[in-house]
Amino acid sequence: MTDRKDPAAIDQLMAEEVPGDSRQARQLARRQMIAEAVMEAGTMRIEDLAARYDISLMTAHRDLDDLAERGLLRKTRGIVSAAPTSLIEASDVYRAVRQSEEKAAIAAAALEFVEPGQAIFMDDSTTVGQMAPLLAAKTPLTVITNSLRLMTELSDVRDVTLLGLGGQFHKWCHAFMGRMTTNEIGRLRADTLFMSISAIIDDIVFHQSPEMVDTKRAMFDSAKRRILLADHTKFERRALHGLVALRDFDAVIVDEKTPAFHLERIRAGGAEVVVAPLRRA
Repeated sequence: MTDRKDPAAIDQLMAEEVPGDSRQARQLARRQMIAEAVMEAGTMRIEDLAARYDISLMTAHRDLDDLAERGLLRKTRGIVSAAPTSLIEASDVYRAVRQSEEKAAIAAAALEFVEPGQAIFMDDSTTVGQMAPLLAAKTPLTVITNSLRLMTELSDVRDVTLLGLGGQFHKWCHAFMGRMTTNEIGRLRADTLFMSISAIIDDIVFHQSPEMVDTKRAMFDSAKRRILLADHTKFERRALHGLVALRDFDAVIVDEKTPAFHLERIRAGGAEVVVAPLRRA
C-alpha cells in the first residue's frame, strides 16, 4: 500500500492517478489528498500538513485557502478541520481523479448516442466532462451546459454552438446552479441529456446537493432522450437527495466492473444498458 506520508510515494501516487504531468493536474491531486487526509483525521495542524506533503507553508496555505473557499475545509489559526464528508465527495477536487479509467471508457461509449446536428445537455459531472475532447468527431452540435470547465474546454471547438447556463456560481463544483439556471433550462428543449450522479440506491439516482438535483432535474425534464453515465462505484455509495428512477432513463452506461445483478435489474426496469469495456494496455 502506498505510504502517503512519504513525499516520493506521494509523487508516485499523483503520477498514477492524474494523466499527464501538468502543474495544474498535480496541484489538483495534492489538494484532493490534503482534503482526504483532513477528512480522515478530523483536525490537523497546517505545519503538519506541509511536512507530510513536503511543501512550503506558503503552498500549504494556498491549497487550504482554495479548499476552504470551496467549503470543503475550515481553516483557523494554524489548524484546519474537515467539512461534512458528503460535500468533499461531491467536489470537483475529489471527483476529478476518481475512477478516471472507467469514466473515460463510459464517455467513449456515450459518444455513440451523439449525432451531428443535435442539441445536447451536458451536466457538470466529471464523467460527462470526459466526453468533451471527443465531440469534435460529432459536429456540428449545440452544447448546453452549466459547467464552467466544459464552457472553457468547448469554447474553441469548431462547429460547436455553446450555450452557457448562467445563475449563481458554485466554486466547489465549478458550475452554475439556482433558480436563474433552472429557469433558463426550462425555456430550452434539447435532443439528448448526458448526466451523471453521486449514488444509485434502490434503483433511484441520488446526489448530495439539493441545488444540483434541481439543476439536473430541469435538464432531465427538458430533454427528449436521457442518458445516465455511472461507473460501478455509484452503486456502492449513498447520498441524501433523490432525483429520478433508473427506469426513467433511456439508456444507462456503466463500466465492465459493474456487478451483473445491477445490470439485470436495470434491464428489467426497461432501460437500455450499455457496458463500456475498459481499455487494455
